[in-house]
Amino acid sequence: MLKIHTIPIKRGGFKIEQPLDTDNLTPLYIHPIIQELSRIFADAGKKLYLVGGTVRDALLGRFHEDLDFATDAKPDETIQIVKPWADNLWLVGIKFGTVGLSKGHLKIEITTLRSEVYVDKTRRPRVAFDTDIYFDLSRRDFTVNAMAVELPQGRLIDPFNGQADLTNRILRTPVTPEQSFIDDPLRMMRAIRFVSTMGMHLSPEVEEAISVYRGELARVSSERIRDEFSKMLTGAEPAKSLRLLVHTGLSDLFVPELMNLKITQDPEYHHKDVFEHTLTVVERVEPDLVLRLAALFHDIGKPETKEIIEGKVTFYNHDSIGASITRRRLRTLKYPKAIIEDVTKLIYLHMRVYTYRMGWTDKAVRKYIRDAGTLRDKLNALIRADCTTKNPRKMRQSLQVFDELEERIIRLEEAEEAAKIRPPINGHEVMEYLGIGPGPLVGEALHLLLDAKLEGEIETKEDAYALLDKWAKEKGLR
Repeated sequence: MLKIHTIPIKRGGFKIEQPLDTDNLTPLYIHPIIQELSRIFADAGKKLYLVGGTVRDALLGRFHEDLDFATDAKPDETIQIVKPWADNLWLVGIKFGTVGLSKGHLKIEITTLRSEVYVDKTRRPRVAFDTDIYFDLSRRDFTVNAMAVELPQGRLIDPFNGQADLTNRILRTPVTPEQSFIDDPLRMMRAIRFVSTMGMHLSPEVEEAISVYRGELARVSSERIRDEFSKMLTGAEPAKSLRLLVHTGLSDLFVPELMNLKITQDPEYHHKDVFEHTLTVVERVEPDLVLRLAALFHDIGKPETKEIIEGKVTFYNHDSIGASITRRRLRTLKYPKAIIEDVTKLIYLHMRVYTYRMGWTDKAVRKYIRDAGTLRDKLNALIRADCTTKNPRKMRQSLQVFDELEERIIRLEEAEEAAKIRPPINGHEVMEYLGIGPGPLVGEALHLLLDAKLEGEIETKEDAYALLDKWAKEKGLR
């Protein structure tokens, strides 16, 4: 039976809702592989703890096959303990005290308890190994990740009230936010990512610290920022995170175009809030990275193309301008070339469908199909999500146009697929085989062969000639 002992530390007053069920830790604790691992460390006289996201997610009722452990064993000692037991071993993180291994279907990382000192504002800490689990937990990013379960006793160690913060979905730091973010500025991105992916909200002091220390993000590589940004975008609530990015000013460091979307509403010329419209579109498309990026940047060209013409606000060519802006921004963030090409193509094409009601020929529809290519489903999804008018009549009209275009595309494709189907032999071969000249009989024979092909009754020329023999006898041609 898992015994839960919490170590209370008083923090600022906030209402604790119904606590998380600590029984959720039991399936994790009683797992046979985890029991085996804790036993071999105990036999070696070393301590072992489940830590970080593994404990956090277990409290939420989520069990992962990637598990994080901490130990007071030094890295070389950990290798000696687990090498005879593990299925596979890898040491890519050994410099930071991490030994990786697999056992059964589980992937496991075991890290020596450590303290970290960040020198001269570098994100590369000076690592010192330690034996104190409390100090080790204090260096982690957020209180919800600063919990551990001691094995084999099953004692929950929670020195920073992470369980309460997880219950209340509030994001705090074990040390002061200022120290935490200066030590590792990427934590600011991770904080905002958790808002989208875990339904968290930032404590006032964390949000304020991000606003004050956002400039520290310039020390972080584009790739690391990109990865957090991508996870945030594909989370369940990206709009909340995007608002925080802009509100705190953090977006200025890597996507300054977002602030430009907050176009000031003209007192005389009214138009929709482009920023809020963008957030709506982002959340209306499925959590696919290409689609979410396209939704985020689809109107990014509007600030540069805004004009007042005859009393109306216009954004002519914002699709092509937006595609160019997006390409530059995604390159700066070092997104893969394939993603950049797909996202910019979606943005470039997303307005084309609005000319359909002007009357497209079959040739124009085929060009749309050709240009969209493999992205057609994503393009259609983006176009539908982009229709955010609150006028029910306009909404119905727009969706009806999209439906008509999609139905027409299906009919054209079906007709073209059917046109590609030909009998295995042509008219000349029919005449030569039957010894007849041009005339109705040739057409009749070809119709017979085409029907047989469509029904799957013939595939090869031999099949076709055999069917012609039978047909010719019935017609008295043989």
